[in-house]
Amino acid sequence: MDQVKKFSTYDELLNKLRDRGCIINNASACIEVLKNIGYYRLSAYFYPFMQEDKTFVEKLSFDKVYRIYEFDRKLRNLSLIHISEMCIRDSDRKLRNLLLTALEVIEISLRARLAHFHSEKYGPQGYLNASNFNKKHQSTVFTDKINIAISNNKKAPFVRHYIEKHGRNFPLWVISELFTFGMLSRFYSDLKTADKKAFAGVDHKHMVSWLKCCTDLRNICAHYGRLYCRVFPALPSGFQLSEFAGSRLWGAVLSVRALYPSTSEWNNEFMPALEALIEAYSEDIDLYHLGFPNDWESRLRK
Repeated sequence: MDQVKKFSTYDELLNKLRDRGCIINNASACIEVLKNIGYYRLSAYFYPFMQEDKTFVEKLSFDKVYRIYEFDRKLRNLSLIHISEMCIRDSDRKLRNLLLTALEVIEISLRARLAHFHSEKYGPQGYLNASNFNKKHQSTVFTDKINIAISNNKKAPFVRHYIEKHGRNFPLWVISELFTFGMLSRFYSDLKTADKKAFAGVDHKHMVSWLKCCTDLRNICAHYGRLYCRVFPALPSGFQLSEFAGSRLWGAVLSVRALYPSTSEWNNEFMPALEALIEAYSEDIDLYHLGFPNDWESRLRK
């Protein structure tokens, strides 16, 4: 029975793909994809192209696999939109779907980056050692949540594989696939201060509040909750907002902006969609009830 998988750097992961016959046209761009998605999550999209000897079919490129991943992501979001349209048709519903799409990108990126960062420093199973976190970390509560997640997902192929083939020795980059947004938020919050600084840089002091805002927003959107005129429980730090604006959707959206990993996708995909949505309902909604300022468009662009 195999034990814990060893940690690999991004360069080692690219070399593994090359050794199996994958064409890498732009190494730096591929590494950026691996940072924001994670090798383990992306590896499932390589399986249809894998031959019996574990090499890939001829002329398979990383770019092709990534495009398939993007198709799958957008297909999920399209399915979500049509499912919710069966229930209710309004601006609030469309806004929820738009924000959920952005939150998915943040969640997957945060999961991949945190797993890589923590595993590189503390090892593949360093997440099980309480000494690798700050004093507020509740190790028993954390491991109980992990065990519940494993139990609830025991029929999932990758969970069953690690139970049967690796004796439940889940490396962080695998087990984090079962983490909720709230668990990811708590994971970062429980990092040692030095690790927070190393991971988030100058934003490390504000990131806990941004993650809390995004966790609340994600739960509201996922359960079809109201966004219009809503008062949010968490206030984001670092934005110089009034309490009113910070406790409305504006504060949560600023947190989404701060955590979104791609500037180009934010400006070229999210912003045009948000602008079009607000314009379509401009005669009916009052942005005051969302906490949005008059110059919200220029302030939201990165």
